[in-house]
Amino acid sequence: MPQSIATPAHSELLIKKSRFLGCVQPVADRVQAQKIVAELWAQHPNASHVCWALMAGGHSAAVDDGEPSGTAGRPMLEVLRHQDLEGVLATVVRYYGGIPLGAGGLVRAYTDSVAKALLTAQKVPIIRLRMLRCTVPYALEGLLRRETEMAGATLHQVLHGDLVDLAFSLPDDHAEALVARLNEACSGRIAWIEGDE
Repeated sequence: MPQSIATPAHSELLIKKSRFLGCVQPVADRVQAQKIVAELWAQHPNASHVCWALMAGGHSAAVDDGEPSGTAGRPMLEVLRHQDLEGVLATVVRYYGGIPLGAGGLVRAYTDSVAKALLTAQKVPIIRLRMLRCTVPYALEGLLRRETEMAGATLHQVLHGDLVDLAFSLPDDHAEALVARLNEACSGRIAWIEGDE
């Protein structure tokens, strides 16, 4: 099951005099991620590199920021993928200490920075919601409200016209069972509305 993280988590590594400041944090999209990276450069103007990796909204990014190709962003991204994280930005600010680490050393340093930050991160499951909309006769409105509440659904809209039009959402994995229960309880007098009709 995909997960995100609740709040930013940080790490700090010192490897052969180079300082690596790692952070993992929840983000909504690439635009927000790029803004955070720009803020990191403003906070650390003397840093050698600000490398980052992103998994958000089906988009991913792996940025080496001047490190040898494939030694920073991609290893960081693989840590996020391996832990099935979504909506997460990993950043590592590096202050070069004067001693080259080599490609393998860089991969380990960036991987370890992200992994260490994730050790203290509070992971939260991502629950996919399904929106449902239906109409029922007035006599069934109370029954429908009770059933959706018992199923843990969130009621978003109720419109009263010739019929009662209700829109609600609930975790995707509970939707089919609720639809079946409502169809049975309403004896065929419930009409499901598809899309944005």
